[in-house]
Amino acid sequence: MRGMEQKSYRDLKAEVWDTGICSGCGACVAVCPADAICFGESGDADRPLNIGYCKQAVDEVPCGACYDSCPRIGSREPGSIGPYEEIITAKAAFDIPRRQSGGAVTAILVNALEEGLIDAVVTVSEDRWTLRPSSVVITRTEELIHQAGSRYNWWVPLVAALKTAVIEKKYRRIAVIGVPCVVQALNRIRTSDNDLLVPFGRSIRLVIGLFCTESFDYSALVEKKLRKEYDIETWNIERLDVRGKLAVTMRDGTSISIPMNELESTVRPGCHYCLDLTGVYSDISAGAVGSPAGFTSLIVRNDVGKMFVGSAVKNNRLVTGPDPDIASIERLISLKVQKTALT
Repeated sequence: MRGMEQKSYRDLKAEVWDTGICSGCGACVAVCPADAICFGESGDADRPLNIGYCKQAVDEVPCGACYDSCPRIGSREPGSIGPYEEIITAKAAFDIPRRQSGGAVTAILVNALEEGLIDAVVTVSEDRWTLRPSSVVITRTEELIHQAGSRYNWWVPLVAALKTAVIEKKYRRIAVIGVPCVVQALNRIRTSDNDLLVPFGRSIRLVIGLFCTESFDYSALVEKKLRKEYDIETWNIERLDVRGKLAVTMRDGTSISIPMNELESTVRPGCHYCLDLTGVYSDISAGAVGSPAGFTSLIVRNDVGKMFVGSAVKNNRLVTGPDPDIASIERLISLKVQKTALT
């Protein structure tokens, strides 16, 4: 570990939390050895809180884990598709009731658990009654299939459960699913020489990045926009989907479409800082853009990603599809960069 020149949460607060660029990814929450960083319980917290203690700042014990893991430290990611081995379309070869697009991510992870390639998945679940999301550790294929589907609203830091997986449960073959800011944080953790981050980095075997233009604050989207303005109760919502608009599908099959320009006030402030659509530092990136209906676009970025996809195909858990429309992915990247430049 580096010496006492390391920065503490106070530097992170000044450079990221107080400037409004915090992504809410939860990496700082996961890696803080003193459990001194958390998010508020109100449902609309834009940034973490410190309980008033820090090993580095208070006791002068070398740490810097929170600062070194933050995806907002350093230059912004380039607005490009990033390096890759291949781009394909694929879908699950088995039924996933609540799958998003082709269910390819769930299929890859189910196969990985069955084959013993991983022993845990850190992802985001939600309360089906309130749609309130939570960071969870999943170890059973049945639970993975049950929890399938995208989460577009946040309430807790997405990757906070990584601490549970690594420190409490001692899992050492972990897959993490996350949007680009999560992927950036995991890349910093995996490549860091900070002794406190090394156990986390060594335990992460697979990172799957989800395409993301922006994410919504739970309180602003669900409690204010949907419930108060549209009179939609959360228990009556079957699913949310974003494809140029927010489609709200009810349990009775009816749906309501909300234009994206009506949702600007619900977007988390830190999203306006991000230039990364696909999660360029993941092993596999996944999204609906660029694939036909019922399929998922998979950007396989390295040999690790190639192995996981190949295993799922070999075991008839994943079926490949038509050639992807890479140009449509690149167009969406350009649109995200342009929008970010205007905010």
